[in-house]
Amino acid sequence: MPGAHPRPPRGRADIGTDADADAGTDAAATAGIDRRVFLRGSVGVSAGLIAAPAVVAWPATASASTLTAPTATATTAAPAATAATNASAAFVDAYTTNVLGNLTSETNAAVHILDGFARVWKTGAAWDTGTPLMPEVLRANMRYCARVTRRRTDAEARTAFVHDRQHQSYAVIAGLGPLADLYRSGAKAVTGITSAPDGIPAGRINDTLPADAPAGSALGAGSHSSDLGKVAELVDTVRGPFASSNPSKLAYQYPRPWRMTEGSRIVATGANDELGFPVYESDVVVVPQLLRQRGTDPADDGGFTSGHTNAFYLAALSLAYAVPERFQELVARASELAHTRVVSGMHSTVDVVGGRVLATALAAAALADPANAGLKAAARAQAAAYFQERTGSTADTLYAYAHAAGPDTDPYADRAANRAAVEPRLTYVLPKRAAHGAHDRMSVPKGAEVLLETRLPYLSAAQRREVLRTTALPAGYVLLDGFEKWGRLNLFAAADGYGAFDADAHVTLDAAAGGFGAADTWRNDIGGRGGLVKRGSGTLCLAGDNAYTGGTALEEGVLATASASALGHGDVRVGGGTLRVASPLRVRGAYAQASGTTLEVTLTGSGAPALTVDRRVLLDRGGRLVVHLAGSYRPRRGTTLPVIETRSLRGRFAEVVVNGAHTKPVFTSRGLSIHIP
Repeated sequence: MPGAHPRPPRGRADIGTDADADAGTDAAATAGIDRRVFLRGSVGVSAGLIAAPAVVAWPATASASTLTAPTATATTAAPAATAATNASAAFVDAYTTNVLGNLTSETNAAVHILDGFARVWKTGAAWDTGTPLMPEVLRANMRYCARVTRRRTDAEARTAFVHDRQHQSYAVIAGLGPLADLYRSGAKAVTGITSAPDGIPAGRINDTLPADAPAGSALGAGSHSSDLGKVAELVDTVRGPFASSNPSKLAYQYPRPWRMTEGSRIVATGANDELGFPVYESDVVVVPQLLRQRGTDPADDGGFTSGHTNAFYLAALSLAYAVPERFQELVARASELAHTRVVSGMHSTVDVVGGRVLATALAAAALADPANAGLKAAARAQAAAYFQERTGSTADTLYAYAHAAGPDTDPYADRAANRAAVEPRLTYVLPKRAAHGAHDRMSVPKGAEVLLETRLPYLSAAQRREVLRTTALPAGYVLLDGFEKWGRLNLFAAADGYGAFDADAHVTLDAAAGGFGAADTWRNDIGGRGGLVKRGSGTLCLAGDNAYTGGTALEEGVLATASASALGHGDVRVGGGTLRVASPLRVRGAYAQASGTTLEVTLTGSGAPALTVDRRVLLDRGGRLVVHLAGSYRPRRGTTLPVIETRSLRGRFAEVVVNGAHTKPVFTSRGLSIHIP
């Protein structure tokens, strides 16, 4: 390890109701299947198995044409010993089992990864006979929904209506910020729903092409023949025939919140409302404009998982792959859109959490599928070329353009606000239990690293997996600790790099690669006992409150710092390239700088040294110091400014330059200052 110190680390879903939203994805699987009859003949019999799923083997490959619905006999006859000894296939290898013909945890990979919910809720023989297994969790779930729906404003209700009725892929486009309008025009993406009516609509409302839409326009992500056709095709492919939430709805049969009491019981009043819908005891209030848009058959209209949430995240993660410059903002957009499902009264928090978990796995599976390798590469290349040409930017400057707007025009311009909104919604009301050893250790699901493939292109697949592992949510959240732990992935955090160095991280960025491959910033607070080795001609900036103890070694290129503790708690060795310090930095170990390297610092006028080193400083005589004065700061003549403060300094810089002018430094055994003549 470089400079280690033994200090402890710091710690294609379409439009309509959610059932309607997935209707297009299940078309190939529904032929010959009466879902209600099948549900009563299959899921009800295997309810006990859903509540306590066994570890079973998945078919390695499948297609909608070859899958058949499991019979009750086949489901109950599977030998327990065989199930226990067979290794479960990874979701990405079995995602094509997610069709309406498979409605059990044993036959459907999507139902299986959601099996954390089986610890909370036991599916009944009919839609209204399920049983809470963790009543306190579901009670908190319903209380939250009741509180949110009773306190929402009229503006929030109208927004919830728009996002219920609008094509989900179109709704996500707003997460592109300054690039959103360019995307809509380039993809010819349009919507017919831009506002909510004042009262209850006279009939059902679905998104349709507006009369004034340009020729060739399309709903959702846009036209496949447009300038951004490959991007639109990627979104539609990820939201393809195996990406539906309907099988999990039918498998778990957890009702909509407006049909349930606080205790997740179904109590029919026997009355119908003015629209002819049965009335159930519930404290949850549906948005008035959506009352006529509700599903009419409760057996076909379950709550878990939210189809809209699944669709929002699928579209967002597809766009984030093609336009990684807005990765976090697209995740934040999906989170906000998913929350409108709770605000609308159409879904509960556990439905939304389940939708996110499902979409994360489905997006990874589709993007990791070799059949989609050419498409995803073409989509990324097309998006980069299109946006650079339209904005006059380059691969190195497109990110800056994509973040040039303020909160007045870009609702996702504030990263801190995005994080504050996203993170609580990863768990909502789910309580956290104490961790219990090896079972709770995070193991990243196979294929999940593809979700960061374009956002962290300079890392290997193994390194991206480590990023996902070290930024994942902790163990203990029921529903998130299901098979493969897809629910624990925190993609918003993962976009900011490692959360810990549990072993040395060797990172290479190439200035010629352009984009994130040439320069990136890691904003997470990095802990762990490992260290960082920076290589390559590119630039890596560390901006977190870091506490890793394994030290930092710069071998090539530029390593920049943007916080006082950016370099953690170990030694720092500059063996090549430039260490760029934009604000006062503390090195908690020793600092060594080799000949032919540069220390570049900025003095802000605060009086604090640019570099404080807890142990000693060793300088080879061939090193260089470059000092910048921040902004309009210009010290008075005769001022002596501290640059390095340390316990012991040995060596000299060969050259010291201040704002472009050579300056004679003042060396002492305890540091270095510059004198302004």
